[in-house]
Amino acid sequence: MSDQTRPQPRFADPGEASLPLYIVTAAGLPDFLAGPGAAFASWLRASGFEAAAGELRLLPGGDGIQGAVAGLGSDTARKRQRFILARAASALPEGSTWHIATDLATDLAAESALGWLLAGYRFDRYRPGKSPARPARLVVPAGINARRIEAMAAGEFLTRDLINTPARDMGPEELETAFLALAAEYGATVQVIRGDDLIAQNFPLIHAVGQASPRTPRLLDLRWGSTGPRLTLVGKGVCFDTGGLDIKPANGMLLMKKDMGGAATTMGLAKMIMALDLPIRLRLLVPAVENVIGGNAQKPKDIVASRKGLTVEINDTDAEGRLVLADALAYATEEETDALITMATLTGAARVAVGPDLAPYWAQDDSMALALERGAKAGFDPVWRMPFHDAYEPIIEPGIADLDNAPGFGFAGAITAALFLRRFAEHPRYMHFDIYGHTPTEAPARPKGGAGQGARAILNALPEMLGL
Repeated sequence: MSDQTRPQPRFADPGEASLPLYIVTAAGLPDFLAGPGAAFASWLRASGFEAAAGELRLLPGGDGIQGAVAGLGSDTARKRQRFILARAASALPEGSTWHIATDLATDLAAESALGWLLAGYRFDRYRPGKSPARPARLVVPAGINARRIEAMAAGEFLTRDLINTPARDMGPEELETAFLALAAEYGATVQVIRGDDLIAQNFPLIHAVGQASPRTPRLLDLRWGSTGPRLTLVGKGVCFDTGGLDIKPANGMLLMKKDMGGAATTMGLAKMIMALDLPIRLRLLVPAVENVIGGNAQKPKDIVASRKGLTVEINDTDAEGRLVLADALAYATEEETDALITMATLTGAARVAVGPDLAPYWAQDDSMALALERGAKAGFDPVWRMPFHDAYEPIIEPGIADLDNAPGFGFAGAITAALFLRRFAEHPRYMHFDIYGHTPTEAPARPKGGAGQGARAILNALPEMLGL
């Protein structure tokens, strides 16, 4: 299902008839049973309800369901798991409408509202005979900005759809189609450079990575907004990665449809920004390629010049993401911008360091990092800062060329990749994310499959980052 055809995540109309949903912590259960839940106390005790995290009980009445009560568990449980209420929301009757009948702290109300919308995501494109589920709907809690939460959820749905679509149906051309549709939705302009025009217009690294595929490599360039500070996003759009001649083993390719997760996440973030009509000038660059094997594939030990003029020794054809980003970054810095951010599913080393749930990032500017940390907390979108460790700079210098795309150091692979990209960014307010783009196991509000990371953190940080 494409973003243009799927129903967009929306809260119920405040005037719509709705049932009460009570939210109870484990510690607060006795007070609830003695107060608002007194009429249902016997039923709840008999059913064994303990207000554990995500636990749900429907409250019976003479004409059917009178309401429901959901558990938040202990303080420890809430620290260990985001979007606890989303688990309960997913278990409510399809098509029902609810309002939260418990006073919640603002941050918990916002988390609950966002988690509720995110829990409504379904990827049904390849199950046309299955009737789409109608998730339970929520009246937005008082004091919560419904438009902003809806924009966050819609951007995330776009990201998930793009990542979840198999490479057969999401190659560079199909990614371009989605890119053009996003631009058309918000009146943005797009320039596309394809195939041999990449050579003619000096994008040699993008061309080198994608040249072996019959699916033409390209650079997608979106611009939106006419006033305000400038923000430039660059997303890695490797639509499938075999590893090239340094071919991955079969199990290493199983998730490679998600290797365009950086592109998908930046497109989701762009959707959020444009839907909220933020007063900025946005530019989004996506190098879209497939990294496959062919007679004209780049070879180990090839040396390729970059747009910036730096030469790169290709010591691993499977370290291709940093190559396509390098040309796009050099292009981005040829005009002024107030902040430059890359997002990419770049290294396995990042996953070893922080696992799949955290989005590690590198920041040149400490004030941007502080803003991002606050934005991550407000957006329930965890991030973790990593260092641009200057002492590792010599590791990416092979001697025979200016740079090595895959130094045989054996350590700090995510850091050396970030340092490689920084050589092409050369911007005092550069930030890089090495994301996973995938939820490996089912979690509240995050079904197994494609996932955005860092987008909500950036969105919330933009006012402070850019002085809006």
